[in-house]
Amino acid sequence: MRHFFMAMGLAVAAPASAEVVGSSPGGFVLRHSVQLVVPVDRAYTAIGELPRWWSKDHTYSGDSANLSLTMRPGGCFCETLEKGGGIEHMRVVLVQPGERLLMTGALGPLLYEGVAGVMDLKVERIAGGSRVTMEYRAAGFAAGGGEKLAPLVDKVLGEQLRRYREHLSRRPRG
Repeated sequence: MRHFFMAMGLAVAAPASAEVVGSSPGGFVLRHSVQLVVPVDRAYTAIGELPRWWSKDHTYSGDSANLSLTMRPGGCFCETLEKGGGIEHMRVVLVQPGERLLMTGALGPLLYEGVAGVMDLKVERIAGGSRVTMEYRAAGFAAGGGEKLAPLVDKVLGEQLRRYREHLSRRPRG
């Protein structure tokens, strides 16, 4: 990703709840959670609206409009590139509409390492709206070690969830 390494080092605003749950040389577990004043179905549907909330700075193409997420088993969190190219960031492996989306894949520069990742997005009803919890687990061999990469990836994913929350807080245009 063109700007991924540079942006990973920058401090970004965190969502309502964020933490590096654990890390070691072999991997890490990250968890972020946001509370939303929208119904569960809207919170779930908005996950698939990646081009509207994923930062262009965390794409290979430099344009979030090139992102897509097909929310069905075997679906792809993909990005189109110039000259017919593309990248599969993650593969959808579990879909429970309105409740949960599970994807596998190594995000950003982890793609070039011997790392496997699992992103678990859970949506639950709470008083006044919904809560979305994103947990990303990555393990394998990564240059620099998982304990050093964890806070960097944590900041990037925290930024994305913050942008997701902002996307849902915008009033629909009529």
